[in-house]
Amino acid sequence: MTSHVPLVTQSGRHFIAGRSASLSSQIVAKIRAAVAEKKLRPGDSLGTEKDLAARHGVSRIVARDAFRTLEALGIAEIRMGKGGGARVARGNPRLFAEALAVQLDLTGVTAAEIMDAQRAIECLAAELAAEHGTVADLARLKRLIAEAESLIGDADAYTRSCREFHLAVAEASHNRVLVVQFISLNHVSWPAHNRTLTPEVARRVLAVHKELAGLIAMRDAAGARRLMDDHIKMIRARRVAEHGKGKPKANCC
Repeated sequence: MTSHVPLVTQSGRHFIAGRSASLSSQIVAKIRAAVAEKKLRPGDSLGTEKDLAARHGVSRIVARDAFRTLEALGIAEIRMGKGGGARVARGNPRLFAEALAVQLDLTGVTAAEIMDAQRAIECLAAELAAEHGTVADLARLKRLIAEAESLIGDADAYTRSCREFHLAVAEASHNRVLVVQFISLNHVSWPAHNRTLTPEVARRVLAVHKELAGLIAMRDAAGARRLMDDHIKMIRARRVAEHGKGKPKANCC
């Protein structure tokens, strides 16, 4: 049986060497916890590879591995050369939205699963948009509706414009968590080429968007949520039918 000998660092913490937890992963966990507890903040220095190794009583190889993991997780930004070293990153969750979308694709989630999650996110976003939307947010929604109206004859451009409208609603919620989740799910769910879009469907979608923007402008949070719920359920029906090679119902958005 292999014995696991505790390694006592200069800080007095014990790191247990062994298969279950590498030294580098323990350093990463400690730094993640410090960020979560606000003991470390964006821009704070983590020092150089040599500094990290000395601080935790480990080899530079272990420190290098910890820095690589922290960088991959988006926790640290590393600069090479003179005056370089690592600092706590300034958060940009949108950088990971596409990465999450890739993982969802690789996991094999279904169109129905994606659309159910999107329904939850967009309904809450619409409700919050009615509560927190600014004059600038409302102007953006109105501008996107006018743009989409001029693009009804161009399916791909119309689809992109409608996606921007849904994103604008999410951003009008002023909830960054919802926005990032929306962006990630849309990488998976929103078609680049909307093959089932017809002018009739496009006009029906546009009518819903106009009504939704009106409810948000009137600060009708409950009404905005209900309408978005109906809207996403219709979109869900189309997406599920498309992925199942079925035919969407006539009244689907």
